[in-house]
Amino acid sequence: MFIREKIEEVERKNLSPHATLSCKTRGLIHKEEECELRPAFQHDRDRIIHSKALRRLKHKTQVFLAASGDHYRTRITHTLEVSQIARTIAKSLFLNEDLTEAIALGHDLGHTPFGHAGEEVLNRIVKGGFRHPEQSLRVVDEIEKLNLTYEVRDGILKHSKRGGPILPDNTSLVPETLEGQIVRIADSIAYLNHDLDDALRAKIISPEQLSVDEKDILRVLGANHSLRIGRMVNDVITTTMKTGSEKIKASSEVLEAAMNLRLFLDDNVYNAPAVFDDFRKSSKIIEELYCYYVDRPDYFYREAGESFSSGILEKDVCDFISGMTDRYMFRAYEKIFLPQPWLIF
Repeated sequence: MFIREKIEEVERKNLSPHATLSCKTRGLIHKEEECELRPAFQHDRDRIIHSKALRRLKHKTQVFLAASGDHYRTRITHTLEVSQIARTIAKSLFLNEDLTEAIALGHDLGHTPFGHAGEEVLNRIVKGGFRHPEQSLRVVDEIEKLNLTYEVRDGILKHSKRGGPILPDNTSLVPETLEGQIVRIADSIAYLNHDLDDALRAKIISPEQLSVDEKDILRVLGANHSLRIGRMVNDVITTTMKTGSEKIKASSEVLEAAMNLRLFLDDNVYNAPAVFDDFRKSSKIIEELYCYYVDRPDYFYREAGESFSSGILEKDVCDFISGMTDRYMFRAYEKIFLPQPWLIF
């Protein structure tokens, strides 16, 4: 018996009846021989960890562009926080941690440089639009060809809320597995709390401003970062257990407070002049760079390399730009649009 089969047997004996078992996966895009050591979802997680797209997330903006402080979140630290929160929930509900972690680590692989500003401008200028969940799936399927399982790919595709409900009633928007549903809500728990924490650190908002807000968010969720995460995580676990564990749920009180916190961040952080001005400038960089590459395909393919030669120029340019880190995009823009100073020795 392979070690993989022993681990699969442990899953069958110890996980919840509602858990997604590794041995019951709906399979890979391309059939391949199973690993002797790792069950399918662990194998997926490992492939994502070793991907180039994951490594690039460390230099992609979460909210604060090119933040000078060492403690502001980037896209990679957001991903790690989502993974930690999701694994805590999955473990408490006796669900599949490997599947949960794989989805969490892969959910933002297709995110653009400059945070959501990059996504918004690409969605506006690229034919057919742009959404980072679809791009994340494209990264693992077409660009890096990781050959992941159906369940991980489903969770990646359906993690995003797009301004809608955290836990929608529309089943087409909800991941098919409980593990994928966990990542969807863990994503919100993570970014709502760490974006608030970073905004307080940057003095974009003050604790007093939040405490007097008419929706009284702190009373429901907690007075500090740790308490808020603990409250939300515990609420998801206890509410799901009370309702039979057939769907990941949270109490109406916590969901309402979370939505109110999101509205508060929209009004007071994401659209604050200090943040919005940087988003506006970065949007200009992305749009000008995209148009330049599309107008000059010979130059683009020389810069991007043969791996971006799919035969559809606009798609290749979109893939290349969305995969850039913030600093790589700055260098690419400077190379094209800014004169290079003479070196004086």
